[in-house]
Amino acid sequence: MVTTRRNARRKQAVAAAAVVAALLSTAACGGGDDGNGKGKDKGGAAAGFDAANNKIANPSTKKGGTLKFAGVQDADSWDTTRGYYGFVWNFMRYYSRQLVTGKAEPGKAGAELTPDLATERAKITDDGKTYTYTLRDGVTWEDGKPITSQDVKYGIERQWAQDVLSGGPVYLRDILDPKGEYKGPYKDTSKDKLGLKAIETPDEKTIIFKLPKANSDFEEILALTSSSPVRQDKDTKSKYGLKPFSSGPYKFESYSPNKSLVLVRNENWKQSSDPVRKALPDKITLNLFSNADDMDNKLIAGDFDLDINQTGLSPQGRTKALKEHKENLDNPVSGYIRYAVFPQNVAPFDNIDCRKAVIYGADHKSLQTARGGPIAGGDIGTNMLPPSVPGSEGQKYDPYGTAANDGAPDTAKAKAALKACGKPEGFSTTIAVRNNKPVEVATAESLQASLGKIGIKVEIDQYDGSQTSGIIGNPSVVKKKNYGIIIMGWGPDFPSVQGYGAPLWDSSYILESGNNNFAMIDDKAIDANFDKFSVELDAEKKKAIATEINHQVMEGAYYLPFVFEKFINWRAPRLTNVYTTDAYSGTYDFASLGVVK
Repeated sequence: MVTTRRNARRKQAVAAAAVVAALLSTAACGGGDDGNGKGKDKGGAAAGFDAANNKIANPSTKKGGTLKFAGVQDADSWDTTRGYYGFVWNFMRYYSRQLVTGKAEPGKAGAELTPDLATERAKITDDGKTYTYTLRDGVTWEDGKPITSQDVKYGIERQWAQDVLSGGPVYLRDILDPKGEYKGPYKDTSKDKLGLKAIETPDEKTIIFKLPKANSDFEEILALTSSSPVRQDKDTKSKYGLKPFSSGPYKFESYSPNKSLVLVRNENWKQSSDPVRKALPDKITLNLFSNADDMDNKLIAGDFDLDINQTGLSPQGRTKALKEHKENLDNPVSGYIRYAVFPQNVAPFDNIDCRKAVIYGADHKSLQTARGGPIAGGDIGTNMLPPSVPGSEGQKYDPYGTAANDGAPDTAKAKAALKACGKPEGFSTTIAVRNNKPVEVATAESLQASLGKIGIKVEIDQYDGSQTSGIIGNPSVVKKKNYGIIIMGWGPDFPSVQGYGAPLWDSSYILESGNNNFAMIDDKAIDANFDKFSVELDAEKKKAIATEINHQVMEGAYYLPFVFEKFINWRAPRLTNVYTTDAYSGTYDFASLGVVK
């Protein structure tokens, strides 16, 4: 019987979480030997539990060898315009460059901007509305031709071609062309296809951005990989993600979607032109698995070096790793929140009280356990602004009493909410969950069990996790499939409420495909606060606006936060220069990694 199997899996999750907690209680936070003689990497540098958490483990400048990634999910796209997963942006820096990017340093320093293609940070004039950059000497494409300011402009212009290149962030489109006057490079009638007036390229080394109105996060947005250059004669449009043309130290050798990817050195890249990337390995490979436990076993056996998805070992893998290889694990705080979101275009979630019924009826402690418990999963989520984003109040802001009630369901309030929404006996709906994320499936089963106790009958639909933008990212498909609850997670695109929340909560980000405003929030007050935030220069005032936006979202009951997430990530003994960075939500900085041959 299905219920019996479900309960068995839930009991296994609880047991696994308990084992993890017990094992972690004996783990020292920091480097050094863990007492079992395994405290040294093969490279000879000190290792230990959390040795790479906001600090460098096994520093080295040695080049060579093959860096081997494993993963259970392919990119949403390897096209710099279309990719939106955090691990994809991290990996893209192997073959793409930006005017500015995050520093190659651990922790918070990694989120600070530094020049990349540009010689220096922007020269800002005209009351914050004009940004001028000069490109470095010696920056080249993989065929040796110089990267020009026109290439940077064209790469940015591709964001306007949403009918062909949907899925990626569109901040620049909205900032530089708020009236939607530019039609994109594929519909551009100008001779050079560079008709976006807000970007000027007076020569091949100079690029000037002219904003209709100031935006205090503009340089942070230019650091996203969606601002990477693309050369017009190498643009294969919707097929570009199959073999992007490299501006970085590596280039595509081969790619089989959902199977494997191989990068090799770009012989025309010059270290002298790139102060950020270390380019230590000779080759970088990615192998994709359909089963997370299989992948974890391969990681622990030494067949691969790290998980590209950077979402932590599965329950079985982390239990084994904590028992036998604790010195190869890190437990960073993620910038992510894991949550359920309620699309308002799916009845009865167009009713706020029906949404509240789910929030109150959920067993938040069980949801935390399903995600790995307080250490492997994270603190119980009480709101939707991550602790790493200025303006966050952490668990202190607890509008539904979730933490105050130690995560237990509030059945009385849940039933009152059902009555208020006209569904006193409950209702039926469907949870959408990615089929290649066992922890998400376990979370869905936990939610299904607790909601069943208050009369909400839930079916679970596991969809292809590599097709996110076309399934849950398509509001029409969501409505057709009756996806009243979507399980997902989100981390900051850059460290501000705009960089975290705008794609989720601003109505201008509702898209026909590649949508991330799954709740279909169209609230003028929230939109007005985002507009206010974007032009505010005072840091304390920006924090206050961010706090208010978070309150507005939570008061609308659009989300059920699960956890302020933590990871337990695998770090192979032969990896060098391993450290977590806030630039990529507490995951490892891929571009700095090397290997002991």
